[in-house]
Amino acid sequence: MVDSNLNKEHLVTVVSEDHETPCWGCGLRLPHPPNAPVFKCGWCGAITDKYESKCDHKNYWWRHVRDRCFVCVLIGFILFVICGGVWAVYPVIFSISFFCGIFHLTITGILSITTVLLFTLTALRSAGTPPLIEWGGYPAVGKKQLENYTFCHYCSKPKSPRTHHCRTCGICVLDMDHHCPFIGNCVGAANHQHFIAFLISVLVSTMMLLLH
Repeated sequence: MVDSNLNKEHLVTVVSEDHETPCWGCGLRLPHPPNAPVFKCGWCGAITDKYESKCDHKNYWWRHVRDRCFVCVLIGFILFVICGGVWAVYPVIFSISFFCGIFHLTITGILSITTVLLFTLTALRSAGTPPLIEWGGYPAVGKKQLENYTFCHYCSKPKSPRTHHCRTCGICVLDMDHHCPFIGNCVGAANHQHFIAFLISVLVSTMMLLLH
């Protein structure tokens, strides 16, 4: 007779071993229909895909080359616009009025420094590292601790529903929006605000240049 004090949540249904697959999250064996490619653990909540496989990274080397080229072109273009604009426009402005020249030169300096600084923060800062979470074995993994988590075969670690793996960067990114080749980085939870501020700074700088 089964002990009445035994927690029913710890019981595992006994079925044919051909229809059982160990959960990657907690290690418990999961009974499932024979033709089910994706199933969810009733204990930890992790989602297992039996047929998900790791893709080859050999074809992604060109993306790194592309990103570096785009970043170099963008940096060169920003410096060209700043230096070229100062060289071509400000002699004319200073000839009109010294005060007007100082005012516009100050505004240009602030916008230029802000644009370059925001670009640097967006490009060099991590886009968003997923939080570390314990996984791999029961009972260390609590009930519903990995709710709707999947397993990233590229990073070999859990991937939360808010996380996406970027094959170009080779890492999982929290709240990933997209991979931008012009900054050579992903846009995610940690640098999304810097990216938006960079675009606004570029827009304001462009309008300032056109007004001149």
